[in-house]
Amino acid sequence: MSIEILNSKEIENAITRITHEIIEKNGGTKALCLIGIQRGGVLLAERISRAGSIDEIGSLDISLYRDDINIKNEQPVVRATDIKFSLNGKTVVLVDDVLFTGRSIRAAMDALIDFGRPAKIQLAVLIDRGHRELPIRADYVGKNIPTTFNDTVEVRLHGHGSKDNDSVILIRGNSK
Repeated sequence: MSIEILNSKEIENAITRITHEIIEKNGGTKALCLIGIQRGGVLLAERISRAGSIDEIGSLDISLYRDDINIKNEQPVVRATDIKFSLNGKTVVLVDDVLFTGRSIRAAMDALIDFGRPAKIQLAVLIDRGHRELPIRADYVGKNIPTTFNDTVEVRLHGHGSKDNDSVILIRGNSK
């Protein structure tokens, strides 16, 4: 059974709220940059960047930093990392679509350190579904969704400025 948790308007409202919270908490956009985690966090970071006029934005692939890389049967699909500015002394807001166990965020922080030494690392997510395995929490959350461990959350964001069919879907019991 699948349930629409957020529609395009609700997603847009959540992104606007997250953007305002980021700017307010950091006293503006000076020394602030956004790093979207491949894949789901990149489009979300782009939207936050546009909504808040945050100029420094990049993307980060964490495939080779994951702690399950040696236990999965398939080879990781490596995507682009694109960080064209220094992270040294900046507040980096990591952006991802869904926060679940915290393992992807841990991998992202490990990867970030290879690019410099930020003054702070903050986390923005559209959906927080709980079930942490590591002590990680988001600074900015669009929506908290209670789930079971076997549920799946799909965030469907469309690129190139199209927001018409954006949605967040909860699939109960992993019954895709």
